[in-house]
Amino acid sequence: MDTKVLYVTAVVIAAVSGGFYYFGGKGNKLQADSSKSMTYSAENINLTQTDEQGKLHIRAQVDRLEQDLQKQTSHLVNLKASTYQDGAVDATFFAKQANGMDDNQKVVLSDNVVATKLMREGQMEFRTEELTAFPKQREIETDKTVTVISPQAEFVSQGLKANLNDGQYEFFNIRGKYEP
Repeated sequence: MDTKVLYVTAVVIAAVSGGFYYFGGKGNKLQADSSKSMTYSAENINLTQTDEQGKLHIRAQVDRLEQDLQKQTSHLVNLKASTYQDGAVDATFFAKQANGMDDNQKVVLSDNVVATKLMREGQMEFRTEELTAFPKQREIETDKTVTVISPQAEFVSQGLKANLNDGQYEFFNIRGKYEP
């Protein structure tokens, strides 16, 4: 056999193999890219999260979670969560629905929302139909009607802004009773 024929045969085999390898890899890459746009779901979730020092930060239970990785959104059903500070429960949250945005930087709790802040003097409970939480900043806010129940007072506010770190609360158009 002539060496020229062997070289041509080798080049053809190399070109076919290289094309197969190249296009085969592209197909797998496209397949992997398309999986990022998938929506994932899970049921009966129990979450435990720690902070940078390894201390307990959040515990949560969710009946159902749907998460879209491409849009960085999540939808939760029957959320029950507790936040911790210095190893003790600091606040609790309950909502029948919750929607997380921007990889849960902002979470909108809705439908029968109850948020409770535990304090030395007792607890302060907030009841509303919608509450926006910013977990990293530990802030909550709403422009909806909020019923506030504490050891000293019970009142209704048309909106709320609260910083759970320093205990600063801002209420709007308050109606209620106060007992020192």
